[in-house]
Amino acid sequence: MLIQHTFWVTPARNDLQCISWEEVSGYDENLNTIRTYQVCNVFEPSQNNWLLTTFIDRRGAQRIYVEIRFTVRDCSSIPNVPGSCKETFNLYYYETDAVIATKGTAFWMEAPYLKVDTIAADESFSQVDFGGRLMKVNTEVRSFGPLSKNGFYLAFQDYGACMSLLSVRVFYKKCPSVVQNFAIFPETMTGAESTSLVIARGICIPNSEEVDVPIKLYCNGDGEWMVPIGSCTCKAGFEPDNGNVCRACPPGTFKSTQGPGLCLQCPPNSRSTAEAATICVCRNGYYRGDADQPNEPCTSVPSSPRNVISIVNETSVILEWHSPRETGGRDDVVYNIVCKKCRADRRSCSHCDDNVDFVPRQLGLTETRVFISNLWAHTLYSFEIQAVNGVSNKSPYPAQHVSIDITTNQAAPSIVPIMHQISSTMNSFTLSWPQPEQPNGIILDYELRYYEKINSTILRSQTNTARVEGLRPGTVYVVQVRARTVAGFGKYSSKMCFQTLTDGKDRRLREQLPLIAGSAAAGVVFIVSLVAISIVCSRKRAYTKEAVYSDKLQHYSSPGMKIYIDPFTYEDPNEAVREFAKEIDVSTVKIEEVIGAGEFGEVYKGRLKLPGKREIYVAIKTLKAGYVEKQRRDFLSEASIMGQFDHPNIIRLEGVVTKSRPVMIVTEFMENGALDSFLRQNDGQFTVIQLVGMMRGISAGMKYLSEMNYVHRDLAARNILVNSNLVCKVSDFGLSRYLQDDTSDPSYTSSLGGKIPVRWTAPEAIAYRKFTSASDVWSYGIVMWEVMSFGERPYWDMSNQDVINAIEQDYRLPPPMDCPSALHQLMLDCWQKDRNVRPRFTDIVSTLDKMIRNPTSLKAVANIPAVPSQPLLDRSIPDFNTFSSVEDWLAAIKMSQYRDNFLNSGFTSLQLVAQMTSEDLLRIGVTLAGHQKKILSNIQSMRVQMSQSPTTMA
Repeated sequence: MLIQHTFWVTPARNDLQCISWEEVSGYDENLNTIRTYQVCNVFEPSQNNWLLTTFIDRRGAQRIYVEIRFTVRDCSSIPNVPGSCKETFNLYYYETDAVIATKGTAFWMEAPYLKVDTIAADESFSQVDFGGRLMKVNTEVRSFGPLSKNGFYLAFQDYGACMSLLSVRVFYKKCPSVVQNFAIFPETMTGAESTSLVIARGICIPNSEEVDVPIKLYCNGDGEWMVPIGSCTCKAGFEPDNGNVCRACPPGTFKSTQGPGLCLQCPPNSRSTAEAATICVCRNGYYRGDADQPNEPCTSVPSSPRNVISIVNETSVILEWHSPRETGGRDDVVYNIVCKKCRADRRSCSHCDDNVDFVPRQLGLTETRVFISNLWAHTLYSFEIQAVNGVSNKSPYPAQHVSIDITTNQAAPSIVPIMHQISSTMNSFTLSWPQPEQPNGIILDYELRYYEKINSTILRSQTNTARVEGLRPGTVYVVQVRARTVAGFGKYSSKMCFQTLTDGKDRRLREQLPLIAGSAAAGVVFIVSLVAISIVCSRKRAYTKEAVYSDKLQHYSSPGMKIYIDPFTYEDPNEAVREFAKEIDVSTVKIEEVIGAGEFGEVYKGRLKLPGKREIYVAIKTLKAGYVEKQRRDFLSEASIMGQFDHPNIIRLEGVVTKSRPVMIVTEFMENGALDSFLRQNDGQFTVIQLVGMMRGISAGMKYLSEMNYVHRDLAARNILVNSNLVCKVSDFGLSRYLQDDTSDPSYTSSLGGKIPVRWTAPEAIAYRKFTSASDVWSYGIVMWEVMSFGERPYWDMSNQDVINAIEQDYRLPPPMDCPSALHQLMLDCWQKDRNVRPRFTDIVSTLDKMIRNPTSLKAVANIPAVPSQPLLDRSIPDFNTFSSVEDWLAAIKMSQYRDNFLNSGFTSLQLVAQMTSEDLLRIGVTLAGHQKKILSNIQSMRVQMSQSPTTMA
């Protein structure tokens, strides 16, 4: 935009007494009469004629533009003109804060003018037409700056030209006030230079708000606005109108979010009665659930379940029912079971005992069937089946339900929970036990069964105490007990071990008794005890959560089996972080040392000291500097996931640091690091029972995740962490959604897009992206193989495509060395092609528990074919024909640490190695049992291959 300042220039005195400018009348090119200033003293030597303007106020402008219209006569058209004739003149300016130059002063000659330019004519004229009109008018524009004082003078110097000055226009440029992107930008002066950009801050128009960054426009040197940065958008409740107005939503419509969207009609069963509504209020009797969006219809509570059928079997009952006729317009109807135990006269009822079992669960049932067990015999029960949905907790009225009364039948007593030893001698011990928690009638007597090795002896007792006699001194006996009523015997208690004394002097054994163990095997190591304790504790905790219900249940609060919530479903992912992850003050975190690097930044070991708690070691993941918002969101999503889990075999989230830099995720510290590298570092140093204990912990964690409807997608030994007590915990939830490439684990790009860790992934997940708990079970089978092979790489050096082809042809990994056949069979079950027939994690936990309680089931070792029928089979035993030296052979079986032991002891050829025995290995220094087995297994394979191709051993 141009702002013009027009003025008349005045003649200035020529104090050098030369002929100066003259003001004369003339005509412009349109024959309009004008006053001009002329000078034509070309015949006089040393011309210096000046013309000075009045004082000009700059009005805040930093750069001034001058437009000059003038004519110049061609020197060649003037007869006898001297050589001093010119066809140019000079333009000057002088900056000042006040009016200085006046008539009668010589300021115009003495002031320190700054030259703008020497101006030449594009066209000159040679004569004047008969009308006296000047011909060939020139127009030139010049600019100068920057200016900082109040105003300035312009001066024109003629030093020997014959010319006329027709007009002078002085102006500056500015960008006009404008409304753009819902923001108002004020009128803005251009900068001091023609290339300058001046920032103008915008103000959002009424009923709008800024988005992301402050609004601004750049005003360029030509007075034009550049492309805007940032924008405003209409607030919730307002919609854009013609691009520059935010109009309030009329009644009956709403707009729930800020942005460019338009107002929407209220969804069914809702209304808005005022303008600018951000949400439509539900009508009476209708509600909106906590997770419902504002544009979804309001819904109501369901009607009651229908047609309840019960099947009683002693102390258990099956309840089945039909779905409600009305679901309230929702598809999230679930069922709660309220169990009450009543007196026979029905005068009073109380909540059922905590040990009553509900399968699949008591609260949040999605099926219309439940199996209830561990009830009392001959007892009246009242079961209330509630139908609830996502808005039942919003309604002031009770949820619809149906009740049914059931009387249980006669049943045998429940299991005796535990036995205690009262006293012991060399030939006897006295035991005591509590009554079963559910006697289901009058206990007639108890039956004890005890044995030393195989054959058992039966002993009856009328009370819950018995003295067992005729025993051998210093001997451990396995004892079980069961109760009997008129309905018959209950089940035997778990096996418990008690020992007689060796002699009267050995008093220490009295302090050690009773000996309580999970099985008769004396070789069960400490880790099994840890696992057993973990099982008991976790089960007790689960019963408490599922069985204990308060009056809130009777008031129909939201049911709840805890279900995993994907943080990526949140409109604002930061809200998921705030909901599931605790914010930690950065002052409580102390970083000590770098222990690794993650996808987003460094991983540190440090300490965490929260107020009122002891200081603990923690692992700290950090977000590297220079991140973009998406990286921050993806980084913190792992915390949003971990924060939802609470299980001893899932890595525990301590909290996050988001209010300072760097952004951190703080978890418990696992001393032994990743399981795969830990196993490789301790190759052969754990017993089978210890390895099964590790696998049991992993499966327990995965069972918990599957029950929460969470699919891991990247289950592998590298994503299992191990602490100092050998407890394994599932970790690495950040990559469960976005699987990335890794140099140590090359991934495979599927036909449907995305990176997949092929060696651990189920075939349906590779081909169709079908990730389910069943695909996690396949991955768990690979983890089992990694554990039993002490961190061996699955499928060895096969390419990803070879692995895919092999799996498609029904090839499965062979058992690792010394792997029990029962464990390899469980692996094969996990690798069933039909995902529907794979075991669930609940089944896997149960199977491993049975193996731990019965270690003899792990003695049978799976057979490995010495010479595979297919090239794919058993790459764990290499073909010795491919090796030229003992050193190469040891490297192939990953036993290079014994190179010097072999060579220094004289075993310098493969022929000599093939004759070695276990005594030879012990003599040369191979003392680890696992390493001995591995080497001997490969020696045996070498002998078989020698017998089949003796000529190759020349």
